[in-house]
Amino acid sequence: MTTIEVRGLTKRYGDDTVVDDLSFTVEPGQVTGFLGPNGAGKSTTMKMVVGLVAPTSGSVTIGGRRHRDLPAPLTEVGALLDAGAVHGDRKAYDHLLALAVSNGLFRRRVDEVLARTGLDGVARKRAGGFSLGMRQRLGIAAALLGDPRVLIFDEPVNGLDPEGIRWIRDFMRSLAREGRAVLVSSHLMSEMAHTADHLVVVGRGRLIADTGMAEFLHANGEGTVLVRTPERAAFARRLTAAGATVRDGLESSLVVSGPTSEEIGKLAAHHDVALTELTPRRASLEDAFMELTRDSVDYRGAAA
Repeated sequence: MTTIEVRGLTKRYGDDTVVDDLSFTVEPGQVTGFLGPNGAGKSTTMKMVVGLVAPTSGSVTIGGRRHRDLPAPLTEVGALLDAGAVHGDRKAYDHLLALAVSNGLFRRRVDEVLARTGLDGVARKRAGGFSLGMRQRLGIAAALLGDPRVLIFDEPVNGLDPEGIRWIRDFMRSLAREGRAVLVSSHLMSEMAHTADHLVVVGRGRLIADTGMAEFLHANGEGTVLVRTPERAAFARRLTAAGATVRDGLESSLVVSGPTSEEIGKLAAHHDVALTELTPRRASLEDAFMELTRDSVDYRGAAA
C-alpha cells in the first residue's frame, strides 16, 4: 500500500521559515484533510511532496521514494494544485492526450478519465471557455491519468457551486474507498467535516494536530446542549450555580456548555423543573478548528 511520509520537513526562504520540522503520514484508504490558516505552509508542503519545491531539510517520500526518483511519477501520484494550469486555447481532450503521451500512457486513458469526471460531453471544447467547476474536473482528470495510488488536491472546491462541491466530496471519498491515499486541503470546514476521515492541522508551518476526525472534535470542540423549559430564567440560574456556562438561544432556548445532557437532566429532576427539550449538539469542525488555531492566525478582522 502506498503512503505519503513527511519527516522533519522544513522550508526556509531567507529568514522566513514557511514549513518548520513537519512530520505526518497520509495513509491509503482514507481522505486526509490538510487544514491550517492562510500562510500555514499547506501549499508549500504539497509542492514539496510532488517535487516542485526543494526542502531546506527533512524528507518527503511516496511509497518510500522521493518524487524525483519515481520512474513514472504520473502512475504513482496525481496532483491538482492549480485548476488554471491549462492552456486556454487547448481542447480538454488534447490537453489530457498530451499528458498521456508524454508519460507513456495509453490513449484510452484519456477517454476513461473524461468519462469518470463527467467531461466526455465537452472533450472537444477549449478549456478557456470552461467554468471553474469544469476546470477543476479537468485538473482531477489529469491527476487520474496514470491511475495513481496517491492523490493530492489543493483547495479543489474553491469557488464552486453546491452541486460542484458535492460532486468533488463524493468523488474524493470514492477514490479513498478504492484504497488510494487522498490528501486534500480546504478552507471550507463544513465540507471537510463531510469529506475527511483524518486531519492534519498546521499553523505557522508547524504541526498542531494529526488525528482522526472524531478524536479531533472530541478533544478540541466543546459540545453544547440545547435546553427548553417553561422555567427558563430560574433554571438558567441553577445551571450557572452548578458551574455551567449558559447563553440565550433562539426561540427562548438556553445553550448550555459544560455539563452533559444527562447531568442537566438530573439537575432538572432534582429541582422538579419540567424540560420540553434537551438536545446535545456536537461541536462543529469550524468551532474546533478556530479554537485550536487561534494562536496561529497572523491577521484577524475586527470584532463584529
